[in-house]
Order: sequence, then structure tokens, then C-alpha cells
Amino acid sequence: MDIRAIAARALGPVIDRKESLNTALPRALELCQENERALLQQFCYGTMRFLPRLEVLAKKLLKKPFKPQDQDIYALVLLGLYQLLEMRIPAHAAISETVEATNQLNKDWAKGLLNAVLRRLQREQDELLESLSAQDEFNYIHPQWVIAKLQHNWPDHWIDILEQNNQQPPMTLRVNRLQTDRADYLQQLSNSGISASATPYSNVGIQLESPVDVSSLPEFDSGAVSVQDEAAQLSSDLLDLQPGQRVLDACAAPGGKLCHILEHQPDLDHVTAIELEDNRALRIHENLNRLQLTAEVIVDDAATKDWWDGTTYDRILVDAPCSATGVIRRNPDIKHMRQSEDIKALAELQLTILQNCWQMLKQGGRLVYATCSVFPQENERVIERFLKSQTDANHLPIEADWGIERPFGRQLFPQAQGHDGFYYAVLVKDQNE
Repeated sequence: MDIRAIAARALGPVIDRKESLNTALPRALELCQENERALLQQFCYGTMRFLPRLEVLAKKLLKKPFKPQDQDIYALVLLGLYQLLEMRIPAHAAISETVEATNQLNKDWAKGLLNAVLRRLQREQDELLESLSAQDEFNYIHPQWVIAKLQHNWPDHWIDILEQNNQQPPMTLRVNRLQTDRADYLQQLSNSGISASATPYSNVGIQLESPVDVSSLPEFDSGAVSVQDEAAQLSSDLLDLQPGQRVLDACAAPGGKLCHILEHQPDLDHVTAIELEDNRALRIHENLNRLQLTAEVIVDDAATKDWWDGTTYDRILVDAPCSATGVIRRNPDIKHMRQSEDIKALAELQLTILQNCWQMLKQGGRLVYATCSVFPQENERVIERFLKSQTDANHLPIEADWGIERPFGRQLFPQAQGHDGFYYAVLVKDQNE
């Protein structure tokens, strides 16, 4: 099948908010030739990254919306617009091959429409773009509700956050220090012709100058390194792990932070990982197996106690479900999939999980609350609400040179050629009197 038709079929349900790109893209990749997979990913990720701008432009160019059964043609329109605006493919090739993809979708009727829309953009690009330049969604390439919320929450940072969200993310590794150390692995990368440098905040992090396929990383299959953003690597230090402790990782999939816990302190007594979904729990097992690590993985709900045997934990990581607005550059469909009303519901779920897991923490124990969100409503305000309701909980300020200090916890924003957006807070439970 033509690569643009494959892309349109993958993008259709994502644009229709029925699937995430992480779900739709793997199926699409199986349908195309191996030498076309990078281009397919660029088509899909690029279209979703620029979707708010592309949809404003499509509305201007189309006389009426497509029927639900023709979302693949709408996706093809958006893909064509993306190619003309953002890719180096010659305009005549982008137009002709996108139009021809209608054959593969068995919708010849759309040829004339698609050809007219794309050729109009080719002819009138400067005028069209100028006519839309007053619209925030077009300029900042984000939904209006996200723009407004960031303006309100972060008046000094919102433009930088939006700009970084629209960039390609760097590729960062976490060295498994049970097998090697950072200096040695940096040398291995250099010997393999891969340019890289140490991360500034994580002492086991390495950032690549350019992304590579994991198959080209030395000893990846045997567990020497994992792909993990630097911000996510900070959780293990915050937990202050000690030999003999019992540790709980709530909402653990895909297992990156869990594996880092086990690498960071190999002499823990017991580690439990909770994950709600079976398919995501499989990812945990895959990561544990590759890294030759062991943990108890339970498929259940971190917001309930049904799975808990009553034995308390010394350390708990609550990596709470969130809007993921700090990792939009890695998952650009978040701009489209998330809705304004989601944030309140997520904040309630986060508080419920936090309150539930708190009951499982030993007196004197430490809990680290984390999200990959940049919205205070999911972060410091959740902690504030929790502390007001929990008399035996104490907030421990994080002394660090990363992020910005907040009344509760620290907030990181996505950085150019650096870490993603993230939030951390540390809570300590009162000792026995």
C-alpha cells in the first residue's frame, strides 16, 4: 500500500480521538517497507505536531467538513498541507502522490477536491498564512484552551513551553550502573561513532547529539542502557533508597522508573509494581527481562487497596496518571487527545491514588509524587489539597539545581536539547510518637 494511504489510515482514528498515535502507528509500520518506516513516522508525528495549525488552515480551504466515514480523506488533506508547509519534498511530488493515495483508500471521488485544496495552498501560501496569523492556535500550534491555561499559570514561561512543545525531542539514555558506568559507556558510544554527552542533572544520564535506532546502541539488548528522559531519571535520587527497604511503584508502566529503582539500589528487600492495564504490564515485564531485574508486578488499580496484603512500604513512588503536557514534543497527539475538562478529572484521580497509597507507607517513610504535567492543578495543588487533609504528612522541600521551586515541590519545563517537562514533590510520614 502507498505510504501516504497508510499514514492517512493511521491518522484518521487519532484525529477522530478514537486511538492514540502510540496505538495506531505500530500497526501502520507493519504495513510498509522497512526503508519507508522513518518517513511514515515523520508523516504521522509531523501531522499531529502541527495539527492545530493544519486544522485552522484546512477550515479555511474546505467548504464543509468531511463525513465521519471519510476521516481518512481529511487526514490525507492534513498530511498534504503538512508536506507543503513543513517538509522538503518538492511540491509537485507531495501533491501528486497525496492525491494518488485516494486510489488506495478506494475513494476516487476525493481526487479533485484534494488536488484543488493543495494546489490552492501552493499558489496562495503567503496570502493564506498572513490571513490566519492573528489566530493563536495557528501561531502557537496548540489548542486555545492549552494556550490560555499556560498563559494564566505561567505568565513568564508560557511562550517558551509552547515553543519547546513544537520541537523534536532529544534522545536520552539511562546507564545501568549494575553493568557499566557513564564514562565507560560514553567511550563505547564514541567508538561506535555516536556523539553524546553527560546530562547535567542525572548522574546516569547520557544525551545523544542525534537520535539513533536502539539496535545501534552498544549492549542495549543485554541491558547496559535504557532510553529514558533525564527528568524521569531524577525520581530514584528523590526516593533516598536504602538497602533492605520495601518499595512500591504505583502506576508503574512502562517500567522505566521501576527499573531505575532496582539499578539504583540493588539491595532492596522487595519491590512491588502496580499497573492497571494488562497490555501495559507486559511492557514492564519486557523491560525487567532485558535488564535482568526482578520485581513483583501486580495488575490492579493503584486507587484501591484490594491487591495490598497490608505490609507497609518504606518508599513509595506515585507516578500519577496525568495530562502529559510536559511530554507533548514526544507525544504530539496529546495536543489533540486531551480536552480542557480532562484536567479536573485527572486531578481528582491523582488525589485519590495519593491518598490510597499513603495508607501503605510506613511511619517515617517517604513518598515521591511525580507527573509529566506542567499544569499546577495536577501538581502542587494536588499536594496542597492532600496536606490539608492528611495530618501525618509533611512536605519536604527539594533542594536541587533543576526546575523551579514551588510552594510544594519543583516544576521542570521542557528544555531545548534537554529534559522534558516534569513535576516532583516529596512527602514524609510522621514517626511513631
